[in-house]
Amino acid sequence: MLTIGQLAAYAGVTVRAVRHYHQIGLLPEPERDASGYRRYGATTVVSLIKIRTLANAGVPLSEIGQMLQAGAPAFAEAVRRIDGHLRERIERLETSRKQIAQLAAGDSLVLPPEVISYLDRLRQIGASERVVEGEGDGWILVVARWPDSIREVIAAKHAQLDDPQLVRLYRVLSELLESDAVDDSRLEEAADIMAGLAEQAYASGELNSEEAAHDDLAVDLLDALLVESDPRARRMLDLMRERGWVGWTRLERLAEPPG
Repeated sequence: MLTIGQLAAYAGVTVRAVRHYHQIGLLPEPERDASGYRRYGATTVVSLIKIRTLANAGVPLSEIGQMLQAGAPAFAEAVRRIDGHLRERIERLETSRKQIAQLAAGDSLVLPPEVISYLDRLRQIGASERVVEGEGDGWILVVARWPDSIREVIAAKHAQLDDPQLVRLYRVLSELLESDAVDDSRLEEAADIMAGLAEQAYASGELNSEEAAHDDLAVDLLDALLVESDPRARRMLDLMRERGWVGWTRLERLAEPPG
């Protein structure tokens, strides 16, 4: 007859584990003998080894008791069900590992591959890392709002980058963000380019055709992100108004440009 310490050592578990199994009713707790000690027999050792084996295999403790009492067919079915759960868990872990690998590579965990590819293209046309980082933060808001529309939106954004004026805008903005100057001639140039692009889009009927342009919450968040990222964004809004346009994410033409 074994003491609880001897039982635990033989089965390869801790005394604490044995006591926990007693507490949840998984392993029967023997009565104390005349000396006041609990003694365990061979049957308990066998049961504890089975419990340890199933627990180490990933079987929840809440299911082990039923499995130990089940016949061969029911036991096999339980094993298949648990194996399916483990496979699902493994798949989730593999997905997590891929996301961690992306993070290690400097990519964002919260952006899909299409957006990452677009951000890489911004780097290729000369956008600074600060601009790319700001764009990435904006895309986080967009992806969270319209996860199913990103591929279509990104395709349109790639097409827009074929416009030399838009490429120039990104480069000017990059130069601006590298400077601490509040009043900078590049602010004027950026506003001129943005106003020109807005005129083109207005003439073609494409202005604010994106779904985001008609969502007040998304527009407010994106505009707030720009202002919070750089206080000079407010000056840009003033310059755009001087050129007959109001807004940032949702550009709207003023009925009468300021005189």
